[in-house]
Amino acid sequence: MPPAEEMGLLHGTLDVLVLKALAWGPCHGYAVARWIKDQSGRAIAIEDRALYVALHRMEEQGWVRGAWGISENNRRARYYQLTAKGRQQLRPKSRHWSAYAQAVFKVLGSTEAPA
Repeated sequence: MPPAEEMGLLHGTLDVLVLKALAWGPCHGYAVARWIKDQSGRAIAIEDRALYVALHRMEEQGWVRGAWGISENNRRARYYQLTAKGRQQLRPKSRHWSAYAQAVFKVLGSTEAPA
């Protein structure tokens, strides 16, 4: 498997990953990125800039709400929480990506040659 920095994310993937991370409860950005990296077996590393652009965009869309707090390292951090509107986005986006992944696995597992 290529190193995490070589694996690019397909368009729209970051949103569903961030929404899923926040479905577990409020987190600051670093915790979201760490959770995604850990859950992917270190295969997906999110760049800071991309993560915060996505979080700010989702905040503007009303999918997440941000508030300042203190991190476990006693530092000021912005915590993001999934809103009801964000939960409504997570369900169809998760279904879409699961169906897409299954389709890709079908193609990769195919034993038939193109006609």
